[in-house]
Amino acid sequence: MHDVLIRNALVLDGSDTAGVHADLAIRDGRIAAIGQLDAPAREVIDAQGLALAPGFIDVHTHDDLEVIRNPDMRSKLSQGVTTVVVGNCGISASPVRIHGEVPDPMNLLGEADDFRYADFASYRDAVQLARPAVNVAALVGHTALRQNHMDRLDRAASANEISAMRAQLRESLAQGALGLSSGLAYASAFDAPSAEVAELASELPAGGLYATHLRDEFAGILAAMEEAFDAARAPQAGVRVSHLKCAGIDNWGRSHQVLDRLQSASATQDVACDCYPYAASASTLDLKQVTDAYDILITWSEAEPSQGGRLLAEIAADWNLPLMDAAIRLQPAGAVYHCMDEADVRRILAHPLTMIGSDGLPRDPRPHPRLWGTFPRVLGHYARDEQLFPLHTAVHKMTGLPASRFAMGARGQLRAGWWADLVLFDPARIRDTASFHDPIRAAEGIAAVWVNGQLAYDGRQVVARPGRFIRPEPAPPPP
Repeated sequence: MHDVLIRNALVLDGSDTAGVHADLAIRDGRIAAIGQLDAPAREVIDAQGLALAPGFIDVHTHDDLEVIRNPDMRSKLSQGVTTVVVGNCGISASPVRIHGEVPDPMNLLGEADDFRYADFASYRDAVQLARPAVNVAALVGHTALRQNHMDRLDRAASANEISAMRAQLRESLAQGALGLSSGLAYASAFDAPSAEVAELASELPAGGLYATHLRDEFAGILAAMEEAFDAARAPQAGVRVSHLKCAGIDNWGRSHQVLDRLQSASATQDVACDCYPYAASASTLDLKQVTDAYDILITWSEAEPSQGGRLLAEIAADWNLPLMDAAIRLQPAGAVYHCMDEADVRRILAHPLTMIGSDGLPRDPRPHPRLWGTFPRVLGHYARDEQLFPLHTAVHKMTGLPASRFAMGARGQLRAGWWADLVLFDPARIRDTASFHDPIRAAEGIAAVWVNGQLAYDGRQVVARPGRFIRPEPAPPPP
């Protein structure tokens, strides 16, 4: 007796092969069988030809505290996401002890009182206690480690500080962390020399993970990529370049070079990248990125809350101030930067080494639409409408590929015996509805989402929270 039998589905198994029409059975949280099935089940669902895929894996999130504060995780479940990777860009909720103010950009995650997890095990246990609707895997942030052990962040760490950071990273890895992340473009880590990062990365086991928001996504991007490859080379760790982009007008068109370097590095190292399907980024308002060359949308401002939702140029004009002076007056603040070229975005999205990551900011009162729209936008706009790649390739980029590159064991493909993380969607209807001015909107075309074999989203609302904290593990051998 199966728990659930899904009949008449277009099964896209996550392996980058074309779909086949088949049935799929679930029992005890796992996929029991796939094929033309004639077996009893407690619940039988007629998919009526809709696509059935592995649950999508969001490899780049800042949901560290969101999975505890708002464990329904509707922004992700409504897109078909069943697993999130947290702790990206060098900022993580654990292991953390806050001393005074929360350093930028860790303030994207929460206030000082939100950081309650002095060691990784306490965070892992808190996630399990919260019972989020999605699975959670976590990286440890370099910036988080720096602020734990340094009196100020605008300098290199001392030998003793590096030793303390290494010990804390080593302990976190033993407690189930995926690996190390860095955000070297931010002021809180920019003064960390390459040697500091390499020493921390040396704690990673062979096959471990180093995910990095590069030191420079503008003119110096190639040198920044070399720095990342160098850091992971000695420990033989995998490099995951976060939200790969060619930022800034002077950098537009260089995606050919950037991808060529990524591809050539893959011949000798385990490298890959993630990308979100928009030509605009979002973060805190960074004075280094203030320019009149493209639009900058202010999403929030502690100093001037009424200016949220307006363009920086309009605010500066109203105040009769230069752009930089207006940005300083708004601080601290958040912003969306329309800093990319669509042709570069398309080229990076289409590359075989590219996975999909939302990089959404759940605490932003006016979040970038990627928080709610990333995965349906790839499937609807880029795969179906623009035909940038086939539907099965789009699914692979958000299932089988990230599961293998982030050590998620028996997830990411539809195979008998693997975990039943599933999404049922309509390829003809799926689309993102979130926009820059109306960003908190669920996608259309998602019919149902199962997490660990249990229905979690029925196409309208979250109905259960069956997610788990997951540790890194190798994939089972092929049958």
